[in-house]
Amino acid sequence: LPSCSFTPSIQISTPSSTYCVQPLRTVSASSIEQSQLLPASLQVVINTNTSTMPETQSVQVFGKKKTATACAFAKQGRGLIKVNGQPIENIEPECLRLKAFEPVLILGQDKFANLDIRIRVKGGGMTAQIYAIRSAIAKSIVAYYAKYVDESAKNELRATLLAYDRNLLVADPRRREPKKYGGRGARARFQKSYR
Repeated sequence: LPSCSFTPSIQISTPSSTYCVQPLRTVSASSIEQSQLLPASLQVVINTNTSTMPETQSVQVFGKKKTATACAFAKQGRGLIKVNGQPIENIEPECLRLKAFEPVLILGQDKFANLDIRIRVKGGGMTAQIYAIRSAIAKSIVAYYAKYVDESAKNELRATLLAYDRNLLVADPRRREPKKYGGRGARARFQKSYR
């Protein structure tokens, strides 16, 4: 039988299908048996299962740069940071690897020790993706501390990150300027000849 999503609930099973019904008023099993409203072909089961899985502490944030978007999912863990399934130590290009590490290096590894961060990044080029990743990491730890630790610790992290680089927490609004006709780029024009 499929489980009902609300409790207490009644599961009504017929030979062809099963229905979950939430009563408008509290009823006991004996009163349902005594009731003449249900046909004999229906089997009534009272579902009082109130056990639920413990909710994991997690936050989801986005980091953006130009057309690159990084989605970071941070939850309680043991200090793993993965980008598209790979450890952050393997990130390419190697010359920009330290840029992605910046939030960890600024705040210290102890702040990330009990936190797992999984990042999915797509769009843009290599450099834009690196900047989107670093923004997502910084935003995820601030959001996690705001939700599950305390406000003063969150404000301390936020102030440290903003003092180093404002673009770690605030998105860069600059975009590529569109090309116009009459030239080969946004501003460059084709040459004129007056002969």
